[in-house]
Amino acid sequence: MVYAVVRAGGRQEKVEVGTIVVLDRIKADKDGNIELAPVLLVDGDSITHDASELAKVTVTAEVITDLRGPKIVIQKFKNKTGYKVRKGHRSELTRVKITSIN
Repeated sequence: MVYAVVRAGGRQEKVEVGTIVVLDRIKADKDGNIELAPVLLVDGDSITHDASELAKVTVTAEVITDLRGPKIVIQKFKNKTGYKVRKGHRSELTRVKITSIN
């Protein structure tokens, strides 16, 4: 069983070949592929976490679609002053499928 822990969008995700992951918006190349930086690689019984060894490892993913996350409502209120602020935010996301771990 081969899997890797990759750094993407300020977080770390555990991925295998065929895994579909939702990440912060990432710009793909002209073929629709991206490369993710591995932090840890597990290949059967061997575990690789050395930076010089991980530099040789490539984790490639195919962009499935770009999407937006759920709306988050931010409200601020101060009593007795008439101060009310209501704002919303939706994160820009990308859904990717892991194609290979070499």
